[in-house]
Amino acid sequence: MLLVHRAPDGAAGGIIVEAEAYRQDDPASHSFRGKTARNAPMFGPPGHGYVYFTYGMHWCFNVVSGREGFGEGILIRAIEPTQGIAHMKRRRGMSVLRDLARGPGRLGQALAIEPAHSGIDLVRGPLGIWQPPDRVRRRYRRRIAAGPRIGITKGVAAPWRFVSLGCPFVSGRAPSSP
Repeated sequence: MLLVHRAPDGAAGGIIVEAEAYRQDDPASHSFRGKTARNAPMFGPPGHGYVYFTYGMHWCFNVVSGREGFGEGILIRAIEPTQGIAHMKRRRGMSVLRDLARGPGRLGQALAIEPAHSGIDLVRGPLGIWQPPDRVRRRYRRRIAAGPRIGITKGVAAPWRFVSLGCPFVSGRAPSSP
């Protein structure tokens, strides 16, 4: 799928190459202890965004995926930049293509994701996920591997991290098999 933000300072986006799933009954999920003001968007309708701040410096982006009232989401960990690369380079203050949106914090900065995107409709808003054109989909037909999530301390064993095998834009080491 294609993640794009039509930001006021320039549109940018790319193909999603890494994501992690989180459910309400998962101790690593922000929704595990129930609904709060901070995580309320996770309990909203599917197809909306949930944005949270981490490590005192990064905005991370999730797609709400569960039925309304059940806190479930998919953290988008990395994209392969395909459009608005100059905007991403400016926002990140760097020029290494591979590192522009590899990791959830870098992705948030590269796409200018901010708290206002929490709860946004990802079909009708300026930030969204769409199916790419056929020519792009054919180019990205890679195998997907599942493995343990990274960067967490609880629920580590769940094989809910999904990466595009052989893609240099994923964050961290890819699981070894599909």
